Amino acid sequence: MKHKIVFTIAVISFIGCNNSNSESTEKEKIKSSNWLLGKWENKSVDGLLTESWKKINDSTYQGSSHFIKDKDTLHYESTSLQQIKDELYYNTTIKGQNNSKPINLNQTVSDEKQLIFENLKNDYPQKINYTKISENSFIVEISGIQQGKPSSEKYTMSKIK
Repeated sequence: MKHKIVFTIAVISFIGCNNSNSESTEKEKIKSSNWLLGKWENKSVDGLLTESWKKINDSTYQGSSHFIKDKDTLHYESTSLQQIKDELYYNTTIKGQNNSKPINLNQTVSDEKQLIFENLKNDYPQKINYTKISENSFIVEISGIQQGKPSSEKYTMSKIK
């Protein structure tokens, strides 16, 4: 009888440990992208590009991006980075594109310095690549086929907060 009780406790403990481990593993991909959190900018003669990211919970980061020239907002984008099970998704809604419906891109590469998201069926962009340069800078590159021709835009973002 004593062996059955010890065995039952051992099984329950093992199951409990496995469940908590799978939950923490489930969040690892989003944790590896925490270097995006904060406020970023790129100033150029074309205008000011800002991007900000904040943590909503253990599986979701929320971001926004603005491109402003003089006092006019030329581009606005609302974004979320969300981990579902062991997959990371980049969902973005761009004002004036895709009937203001979200565009979903799946993560294809993830390491401590690079995040790549792709959706080859999307009009543009088909690929978004974030590359960490340092604690205070990263490069974001959006690319794909636009009007039948390869197109790419690259911005070096500097941390402001």
